[in-house]
Amino acid sequence: MFAIVDCNNFYASCERVFKPSLEGRPVVVLSNNDGCIIARSAEAKAIGIKMGTPMFEARKMIRKYSIAVFSSNYPLYGDMSNRVMETLKQMVPDVEIYSIDEAFLNLRGTGAMYENANALGQRLREKVKKWTGIPISIGIAPTKTLSKIGNRLAKKNPQSEGVYVLDNEPTIQAALETIAVEDIWGIGRQYAAFLYQSGIKNGWQLRQTRESWVKQHMSVVGQRLHMELRGISCLPLEMLSPPKKMIGSSRSFVKPLTTHDALKEAVSTYVTRIGEKLRKQGSCAQMLTVFVRTNRFSKSAAQYGNVRTIQMPVPTDHTPEMISYALQALKMIYRDGYAYKKAGVMAGGLVPAYDCQQHLFDPLDRKKGIRAMQAMDEINEKLGRFTVRSAAMGFTAQGETRQQKLSPNYTSNWSDILKIKV
Repeated sequence: MFAIVDCNNFYASCERVFKPSLEGRPVVVLSNNDGCIIARSAEAKAIGIKMGTPMFEARKMIRKYSIAVFSSNYPLYGDMSNRVMETLKQMVPDVEIYSIDEAFLNLRGTGAMYENANALGQRLREKVKKWTGIPISIGIAPTKTLSKIGNRLAKKNPQSEGVYVLDNEPTIQAALETIAVEDIWGIGRQYAAFLYQSGIKNGWQLRQTRESWVKQHMSVVGQRLHMELRGISCLPLEMLSPPKKMIGSSRSFVKPLTTHDALKEAVSTYVTRIGEKLRKQGSCAQMLTVFVRTNRFSKSAAQYGNVRTIQMPVPTDHTPEMISYALQALKMIYRDGYAYKKAGVMAGGLVPAYDCQQHLFDPLDRKKGIRAMQAMDEINEKLGRFTVRSAAMGFTAQGETRQQKLSPNYTSNWSDILKIKV
């Protein structure tokens, strides 16, 4: 049996942990630059707040319903996610972290510890809530795909008390008959349209479809999905996340940047973030792509956008070296007279750091660079991000995001820890 654990309205729940007065009150979380709504509590969904609603369009409803509004606080959400995952590992050894707010569990070997799967699910919910303050929903089934369906039903059915178990044929049939094909994990818009045209509208109809028809009309992924719906597990847990094939960093600017120096600082900041991610993953990049563009939604401003990719002679995760190449690319595409709204950098051609093809005439001392980056990462880890930085980044926070409703980093910054008066 597999389980999928999903944190309920995760970003909003993280904010509520440290402000219990928000319980029962609508909560929304905003995107970078406080531009639009990217997360909603159940109460906010109930009054009609839509995902992606621009902030300026939501202001009337925010005032009318006294909605609590927060800027995205990713350090807080990331740390709370780690706490949830570590709590799950205390009870179930095999845990696949699927996303910041989801994890698959392999329940093999846990049956003797609990009366049944539902009892295990309820115990998990109680422990995560007690240890972290985050409410979760759990779907349990013989396959990962069926467990996702169970999780969906756990959220929709209050009588399930947050846990929905699909452990026999009647239960699985009843669940699949209520699930439209477009709501099944792994089925995209085009597949759903094709299945509808073929008369297959829900999960049970897809499960009952002949295997020969599935082989003829669906891909290998579709065949695996069909087997998963029939209770045949084809998707084992991925205990180690595969390394990313590309790492990027980009931002829309609060105020458009109009000078080359300002863009240089912003691009250098993005490259620094990429370098941190590369070293954490254990990868080196072979190429960098830099892009800039103006505000394409502005009818009055002159429009311009461009992109340039540079191949580096030796794969690297050395931040100063990457900044040097990124600024070369920026120089090639920068044009005076434009108000730039967005810039970004993508690192591609990623290879393992231990298996980089060297260059016979490489002028850099790579070992010295590795030690320098290790020292910088350790200092920034202890004393705060960008405590040690490249001079090219500057100190004017070019390209940083607007975060007017940012909550404290309660769990990851000493100065933000809650103070209790006795």
